[in-house]
Amino acid sequence: MNDHITTYSNIHFTPLSPKPEEICIQDIAHALSLMTRANGHFPRFYSVGQHCIHCCEEARARGRSEREQLACLLHDASEAYLADITRPVKKHLDAYREVEQRLQDHIFRKYLGELTETEQKLWKELDDVLLYYEFDHFMGEKLMECPGTLQSRPVFDTEPFAETERRYLEWFERLCRA
Repeated sequence: MNDHITTYSNIHFTPLSPKPEEICIQDIAHALSLMTRANGHFPRFYSVGQHCIHCCEEARARGRSEREQLACLLHDASEAYLADITRPVKKHLDAYREVEQRLQDHIFRKYLGELTETEQKLWKELDDVLLYYEFDHFMGEKLMECPGTLQSRPVFDTEPFAETERRYLEWFERLCRA
């Protein structure tokens, strides 16, 4: 068995030894549009791609830079190559977290260079804000103390996969041109 996965664009990608030239935004947008948040436990399909777009839109609504918005859009991009593991389990899987962090760092470096501590903190903060409101919306559950008020107006509806993929790529192109 090979150590690579075959991506949507037919790239043989080795998640444990990522090469920048093999990281493809079309693969990321496609895969994230098909991956569900909450490990499939929301009552309706809501994708990781939609979540990332909402994080990006929240950064924009807060007046954050295009670079910070792009970091928010890309913050779960490693999941396109690794899948995701729920937070209660992931916190016990040190090796997985190291692999995920290494791959995510490669993705950030390819598209943004090195992120500052402030940029890292921002996307993590907005990820938590969206997580809170997603669970409140879909499950009526407050996972944590409210981490802040939303400045944007995310729509937590099921969206066609192709529409999410298109919107993700549209945001990416807009922010890379900035």
